Amino acid sequence: MPRTDFPDPRPGPSGEIETFDNPNPERDYTIRIEVPEFTCLCPKTGQPDFAELLLEYVPDRLCVELKSLKLYIWSYRDQGAFHEAVTNSIMDDIVAAIDPRFLRLAADFNVRGGIYTSVVAEHRAKGWTPAEPVDLPRDHRRQGQD
Repeated sequence: MPRTDFPDPRPGPSGEIETFDNPNPERDYTIRIEVPEFTCLCPKTGQPDFAELLLEYVPDRLCVELKSLKLYIWSYRDQGAFHEAVTNSIMDDIVAAIDPRFLRLAADFNVRGGIYTSVVAEHRAKGWTPAEPVDLPRDHRRQGQD
């Protein structure tokens, strides 16, 4: 009889966010991560809520490892949470894991009962100020093509 007691090699949802060392901690740069399929449950009805998340951060010493972020986000699938609470909870957990210079999490929830909800939460490290944006001239070859 064949053996059937092998552990399932597929990872499941996880509450842990893994990190790795920032390869360029001397420089401010932005990491953008899009999560198009976030789901949680409405705490009032138990119905699923769907959202697109946009995570933007300027790392300090650590960066978010993407597979662990995927499993972490998946852990909300069966949790009841208000949009405002879940957005801030995710932001707080990521800030606790990587202590970034800056982090913004935008959550755009799909329509529910004729209402769209967007929640934006931000964290800024004490004493950090962003560099002034550089306004580069437009490419003269592309003028009039917008």
